[in-house]
Amino acid sequence: MELGNISKPTYGPGPEAPGSSTPGLVTMAHGFLRLVQPNPLPVEVINFGQSQSEFGWEDIHELLLYELGFLICAAVGVLLIILVPLVGCCFCCCRC
Repeated sequence: MELGNISKPTYGPGPEAPGSSTPGLVTMAHGFLRLVQPNPLPVEVINFGQSQSEFGWEDIHELLLYELGFLICAAVGVLLIILVPLVGCCFCCCRC
């Protein structure tokens, strides 16, 4: 059984959108992900060998900037989850 070249693997180009019967939706999803999180993960900040005391506020700030797009999307989602039923209730109960 041949396992191939394990010591020097060859890597292809980055991830590509999979072939699909709905290429428009796949393109839209990948475009949204590139819009929300355009920067690569700051790998130098995440070091599993260091202790908790070495993890400073600068590292937390950099990770929050990395996740900023997802945090904004979550805040908008929570706001919509609260506001849409509230506005609907006001329209139902307070019709003039």
